[in-house]
Parts: sequence; C-alpha cells; structure tokens
Amino acid sequence: MNNKSYLKGRGAQENPSNRFFKLQHETLNEFLEYCSKNGEAVRSSKTRYIPVFPKTVVNAVNSPDVPMNYSMNPYQGCEHGCIYCYARNTHEFWGYSAGLDFEQQILVKENAPLLLEKKLRQKSWKAETIVLSGNTDCYQPAEQRFKLTRACLEIFLKYRHPVGVITKNALILRDLDLIEELSQYNLIGVHISLTSLNEGTRRILEPRTASIKKRLETIRKLSEKNIPVNAMLAPIIPGINSHEILDLARQASENGAISFALTIVRLNGAIGQIFTDWIRKAMPGKADKVLNQIASCHGGKLNDSRFGVRATGEGQIAKQIRDMGELAKNLYFKNKAFPSLNKTMHRGFKDAQLRLF
Repeated sequence: MNNKSYLKGRGAQENPSNRFFKLQHETLNEFLEYCSKNGEAVRSSKTRYIPVFPKTVVNAVNSPDVPMNYSMNPYQGCEHGCIYCYARNTHEFWGYSAGLDFEQQILVKENAPLLLEKKLRQKSWKAETIVLSGNTDCYQPAEQRFKLTRACLEIFLKYRHPVGVITKNALILRDLDLIEELSQYNLIGVHISLTSLNEGTRRILEPRTASIKKRLETIRKLSEKNIPVNAMLAPIIPGINSHEILDLARQASENGAISFALTIVRLNGAIGQIFTDWIRKAMPGKADKVLNQIASCHGGKLNDSRFGVRATGEGQIAKQIRDMGELAKNLYFKNKAFPSLNKTMHRGFKDAQLRLF
C-alpha cells in the first residue's frame, strides 16, 4: 500500500456526517491542498478522553440473534479502530461521527463501577450474565489509564455475579487474579476475537489491537488456568479473511479455546461508506471484488438488517463460509461446548442488608 493519503494507525480514513445533524462542518479542498503542500496536519491524530456520567450502565439486549441478555460498556468509542465495527454507528447518538471520531473521541464512563454496584443491589434484580464489551472493547487502550473494567470485575466478584468479557486485547491478562477467582465459582467466560492470522491484514483491519501472537498467547494463558475461552472468528469478510477459517479455528483450538463462533460482515449505517472509503485506499486492487462478494451475501447490498440472516448471510459465498465453519467445528471442536455460567450465588439486596448487621 503506497497511498500517501492513508492515515496509518487508524481504521477509518474519513469522518462522515452525523445523520442526526442538519448542519455539518466541512473542510474546504483548498485548505486540504494548502496543508498537504506545507506539511501541516488538518486534524490531530491524538486520542481524546472525555469523562461522561450516565444514569445507567447495564443495558438490556433485545436482539433475537445476539446471544446475550445484558451488556455494559465502560467506554463509548474505541481506539482499536476496527474498520468493520458495528458499534461505530452508536457514536452518532453521542453527537460524534462514526468515522475517525469513533476512534479518537473516547467517552469514559467514570461512574460505571458505582452504577454497576447499584444495579446488582437492586431488590428486583435477578442474576443474568452481564457482558462487558457488548458494544465497545472494555480492554481498549483507555483501560490502562482508567481501570474501569478492573473495578467492575471486583464488583462482580464481590456480589458473586456472572460476567462475560469480549475483547481482542491482551491487557485482560493484567486482571488474571480477579478472573481466576471468578472462574473458581464458574462466574466468568471470556471471548477473544481472532479475525486473521496475517499481521499485515490485522494492522490495517484492526490497527490498534493486540497482535495475533499476543491474542493466541492470551487464549492459551487463560485456558491454562481453566478459564473457559470462546474464540470469536468475526467478522468473516469475503476476499479478506474468509480463506482463513480452518486455520483460525485450528489455532484457537490448539491454544485451548473450547468453542468458536463466526459471523459474516455486514456494513450497516455509516459503516458502509466508511468501509468502502477505507478499502479503496488500503486494498485498491481488490476493493471491487471484496465489496461485490459482501453484497452477494446480503441480497446485493452491503447490509441486511433482518434478524436471523443478517449475521449468517445468504447466497453461495455465505453458504461456503457456513459450511467451512461446520467443518472446522467437526475437525477441532468436536464434543466441546462453552459452559453456562453460575447464576445461583448472587449476593443481592438481601445479602447486602444482612451484611449491615
């Protein structure tokens, strides 16, 4: 890739308009040309951390094809910069763009641990697995500084409450002490995203994530401690990583994962524009092929929002991907299954009241 206009270290290459705003800021072409000639940056590439204080942090998930009932996200926006990320669209609800803003304007929910504890103490709350990172990665770089995820894990342990963690960052190993203790009570399951075994692909597809080597090491180290790990081979993007399904599943299994799941990419909302702009700059030689193959999985469009088929796709290419997934399960994950977490130990309202005496 020799594109001089390509922003290295970022996924999105543009900041498209927020669909909720009638007025937009536009950068004049003349100004862009002036900056280019004089070696000046049009905008800072630095990440900005913005404290926010929401009223709630645990969200009900009502989608019939998402295998979780509740999620929570200590951070909104994600510096990992994965170009395909479905969560990009949610940044528009906060007044930002789904493009570069999603990677650079990170909202930090500093009261997340307090809100979580409040939720778990509610008299009406019945224990259900709450998934950290249902939207944005709880172990993204911001976590090194703010440690909100660790604080939340301490609360899950305190109240003996089940928790799932989704991440593609080896930073999760920092909290191995808490994760081990939660696992002793069967209160935690970890899902590690593994999208490609090719570092060149990983660097442009997911620019600020942990390397493939570190992710496989993370799966192995967690598994060695008898912590259940599911490998998330998602999304599968035809023409980019679809040929890696068997190798990804094999590597995940050999490093100790006990299950895996895969989904086909769908480019909903602003992500279609962002991904198209990115691939024409990052992979110009194969851009049309990849975009056409993605569209062939979704009825000729880059996205299909119908429940039940949006993550599995339709058509011949989608079928080939699903068949490859079934073959991978038979080869590397036969007679293995991710366990259900323990919901019977929750120390809720009554226990909190008793501990006052």
